[in-house]
Amino acid sequence: MSDTKPVEETKPEAPSAAAVTSSSVFSMFGGGAKKEKKEEDEDRGDTSGSAKAQREREAAAAAAAKETTADDDDQPPESEDVHFEPVIHLTEKVEVKTNEEEEEQTFKMRAKLFKYVADTREWKERGTGDVRLLKHRTTGKVRLVMRRDKTLKVCANHYVMPEMKLSPNVGSDRSWVWNVVADVSEGEPEALTLAIRFANSDNANQFKEAFNKAQEQNASLFKKDEAADKAEEEKADKAEETKEDKAEEGEATKAE
Repeated sequence: MSDTKPVEETKPEAPSAAAVTSSSVFSMFGGGAKKEKKEEDEDRGDTSGSAKAQREREAAAAAAAKETTADDDDQPPESEDVHFEPVIHLTEKVEVKTNEEEEEQTFKMRAKLFKYVADTREWKERGTGDVRLLKHRTTGKVRLVMRRDKTLKVCANHYVMPEMKLSPNVGSDRSWVWNVVADVSEGEPEALTLAIRFANSDNANQFKEAFNKAQEQNASLFKKDEAADKAEEEKADKAEETKEDKAEEGEATKAE
């Protein structure tokens, strides 16, 4: 029989009582391995928070850079300093003639003017504006001129003749009617029946006084003009008669 030695079994060493006790105590109060795991988690949390903050800073920087680029795009491009000479100099004054340069104003009052239309037998409004009496500085003659508001178009233009008569309009104490033999507001002389209406009776009476005064001034002037015209006509007739007499004498001489 062979000598066989029994194999000795190796038993694992049991943990010491101190180690078990220490592990149990730390486990009860959250220590040991769990605490190390918590510290690792905290370390990972810190690292994750730092990365997030870094991403936020990068995103803010990118947004700021984009906004700056947009502002630069909004700015108008710089243009070259180019100078152009004006075609027309606005400082030059354009002289506008109204044919009133040689006249002085003796009366002015705001009113509304009407014209009587015989075909339809009705009054047609001619314009609203200032009616004026203008006296020529050289001849002394007075004429009535009225222009429409805004457009300044002439709606009445005639001499204040001595034979004109202002008549009160029916049912109104602030309106006058008169006849004109030759009104040239439209260019060609035209016979018209005009009516003018003022804001109140006082204004109407002031117009009548100025109108009558102008008639008196023009009466003597037009008489002088008539006398001068008559003398001119007589002179022309006499010259024509003399010419005819000479022609007859010439024919008589030839006949002899």
